Amino acid sequence: MRVNVDPARCQGHTLCAMIAPQSFELDDVDGHARAVTEEVADEHREQVLEAVQSCPEQAIEVLVERVVSARAAHGRRTGI
Repeated sequence: MRVNVDPARCQGHTLCAMIAPQSFELDDVDGHARAVTEEVADEHREQVLEAVQSCPEQAIEVLVERVVSARAAHGRRTGI
């Protein structure tokens, strides 16, 4: 599973970083969240999915491997 935070949508509510601090961090300059790493470790999946559901701006995008592979097979960018 891959995760990305859309910087145009993120308003810096910090919920994702509080719920899944191992997967999200806040920028010191603008306070917006970003993914620590694109790839989410299996042991952090549940917290990341909770953070996705808790985001008031719906700024967190999750891609599962099947979608990433399908897009790559068709020459499309993954968005991450």
